[in-house]
Amino acid sequence: MDLGDRYSYYCVLDGDGQVVEEGRVGTTREGLRRQLGKWPGVRIALEVGTHSPWASRLLGELGHEVLVADPRRLRMIYQSRSKQDRLDARSLARVLRMDAALLSGVEHRPERMAQDLSVLRARDLLVRTRTKLVNHVRGGVKATGSRLRRCSTRRFVEEAPEQMPAVIQEALKPVLSAIEAVSEQIHRLDLRVEELCQKSYPETTVLRQVPGVGPKVALSYVLVLQNPGRFGKGRAVGAYLGMVPARRQSGESDPQLRITKEGDGYVRRMLVQAAQYQLGPFGPDCDLKRFGKRLAERGGKNARKRAVVAVARKLAVLLHRLWRTGEVYEPFRQPVRSPGIAPAA
Repeated sequence: MDLGDRYSYYCVLDGDGQVVEEGRVGTTREGLRRQLGKWPGVRIALEVGTHSPWASRLLGELGHEVLVADPRRLRMIYQSRSKQDRLDARSLARVLRMDAALLSGVEHRPERMAQDLSVLRARDLLVRTRTKLVNHVRGGVKATGSRLRRCSTRRFVEEAPEQMPAVIQEALKPVLSAIEAVSEQIHRLDLRVEELCQKSYPETTVLRQVPGVGPKVALSYVLVLQNPGRFGKGRAVGAYLGMVPARRQSGESDPQLRITKEGDGYVRRMLVQAAQYQLGPFGPDCDLKRFGKRLAERGGKNARKRAVVAVARKLAVLLHRLWRTGEVYEPFRQPVRSPGIAPAA
C-alpha cells in the first residue's frame, strides 16, 4: 500500500505473484477499516511517512501483519522515472512477496511514547524559532551601524531595547514581544519534560548521572530507543543513531566517508550537544573528555568536529550500558587487576 495524504493505492497479489485486486482508498481511519477490514489477515507493506504510524497500528488491530519499509532501501521506487502511486504500491507488494527482509522494516514506537516525544520536538522547534528571531533583531541593529552586546537568550529581551537605535525600535518591538512569548512557552515545555522524566520515565535518572546529560538528552534517548533490550551490543546504538562512518568498499578501494546520519536526527543532535559540553571548559575531567581531547590534538582537518562526534558515539554506548544495567556512573574506568596480585603500596 502506497500511503498518500488524501488517497492511498493498494495492490493485492496471490501466491503466484499475480495481481488479484488494485484500487484506491481514502487515507482515513474509516476508509482503511472499511476496505481492509473485509480481508482475512494478510501481510501488508507500507513506506515510512506521516501517516504510517497510525495506519500501521490500525491495520495491526484489524489482524494484519504490517511491515513498515525504510524508504532509503527502496530506491527502485522513489528514483523510478515512471513513478506513480499505483505502480509504487505494486512494487511494494512484489518486494514483500520476494523477501520481506529487503524492506528493512521500521518499528514505530507506541502511541503514548510518540506523544511524549512530540513534546521534545515542539520545544526544539520553538528554540530554533527563537534563535531566528534573535538573529533577526541583531541583524537589523547591525544594519543601522550599531551592535548589540552578547548576553544570554533569557536576558535578551530585557537588555536589547536599551542598546537599540531609536530609528529601529518601533520596527523590532513586535519581534521582541514574540521572543518573550516563545521563551515563556519553552519554559512551560521544560517543566513538562522534567515532569515526564520523574513520573513516566524514571529510568532517565540513571542516564542523568553523566555530566552534560540533562532531562532533554535523557528523555529523548529513552523515547527513541524505547527499550535497551532491542540492541544486543551497545555499539549497535551508535550505528542505529547514524554516528558511524558510511562504507563504500569495493575491491581494494575503501575510502573514509562521513557518518551515515541515519536514524533520529534530534537525539543525535542532543548527544552532540552533550559531547560538546564534555569537551568544553565546564566539562569535568573523565575518560570521555580525555578520549576526545586526544583525538582533537591529533590535528588535521576538522579534528575538533571528529572528536565531538566520537565522544557523542561513545556517550550513546555508555548511556545504553547504564540503562541496561542500572550501574552507578564511574567517570574513570577502574583498572582490572589479576587475581592474587595485591595493588602497589
